[in-house]
Amino acid sequence: WSGPESRVEGGGQAVPTSAREHGDLSRLRSSSLEIREKEIREKGSEILREQLDAAKRELKLKDKECERLSQVRNQLEQELEELTASLFEEAHKMVREANVKQAAAEKQLKEAQGKIDVLQAEVTALKTLVLTSTPSSPNRQLHPQLQPSGTRGAYKHVGGHIRNKSASGLPAVDTLNRYFIDRMDSVLYAEFLMWREHPSLDRSSAFLSRIYREDIGPCLSFTRSELSQLVQSAVENNSLTIEPVAMSALPMVKASAIECGGPNGFRAAIETKCALSGVSRLCRHRIKLGDKGSYYYISPSSRARITAVCNFFTYIRYIQQGLVRHDAEQMFWEVMRLRREMTVAKLGFYLTDQG
Repeated sequence: WSGPESRVEGGGQAVPTSAREHGDLSRLRSSSLEIREKEIREKGSEILREQLDAAKRELKLKDKECERLSQVRNQLEQELEELTASLFEEAHKMVREANVKQAAAEKQLKEAQGKIDVLQAEVTALKTLVLTSTPSSPNRQLHPQLQPSGTRGAYKHVGGHIRNKSASGLPAVDTLNRYFIDRMDSVLYAEFLMWREHPSLDRSSAFLSRIYREDIGPCLSFTRSELSQLVQSAVENNSLTIEPVAMSALPMVKASAIECGGPNGFRAAIETKCALSGVSRLCRHRIKLGDKGSYYYISPSSRARITAVCNFFTYIRYIQQGLVRHDAEQMFWEVMRLRREMTVAKLGFYLTDQG
């Protein structure tokens, strides 16, 4: 048996041939691995660069798309603003046109109402002329042939009726208007016109302050002052209830047997003390203040005074709410009529339920 081949190198030491070859092979393998790893790293770097370039290109495309969408959004917002402005302008134009038409319609309505008032005044004047003409004493204004020849031209035949063109004789339309205007208190009317510009229930206005002082206060001033104040507050707040007492529920009883008011009032015509005046009267009605459970029996005179004030407040509330379509003069005369009712009721005059 012969051992592995060996040789002597530099120092004379023998190195086996197979070991040397094994070292060369190891070095070759190591070098090959390094080369392969280098190739892999270069390949990986190249792939990463390609992916980075692709990502950059995609990001640039997305930036362009975002920019385009932003431009589209800005354009849509601008168009929306222009459309909104156009719609508002059109709406304002329609409102202006509607207001103009409404003003024209109200003017025509007022003119028509004025013409109706004129015609009614003329009819009233003509009725007066007809009623004052009798066979024994004919009205010369209805029979122009009875007038002297020099005055016949002062009358004109219109629609089968005789209309006086002069201001003499019975009052014509203008004369009637002047008659009513002369009767109107200019100070009261001016106060009413100022209140009508901004109608409210605030008693600080000159119009309501005067009526409170001259009409409402005296009309609701009863002997029982504390209850009178509560009644006035309920009338102002529109929370007062007046209801009749049933006639068939209970027979007549003595005044001393019944206390005024109370939550369990009798439903009958009760002869008892009026809760407001303190005088024994036949109380056919009772009142309730707001949501309180107590009832107070009142006499017919007290009821008339409260009702007159309630009617006045109802009418001015209608004016405040815009429910009254009359002109200022008609409103004023209705207010004066309601004031007269309060004055008459305050003096003790009233209509019974039987008229």
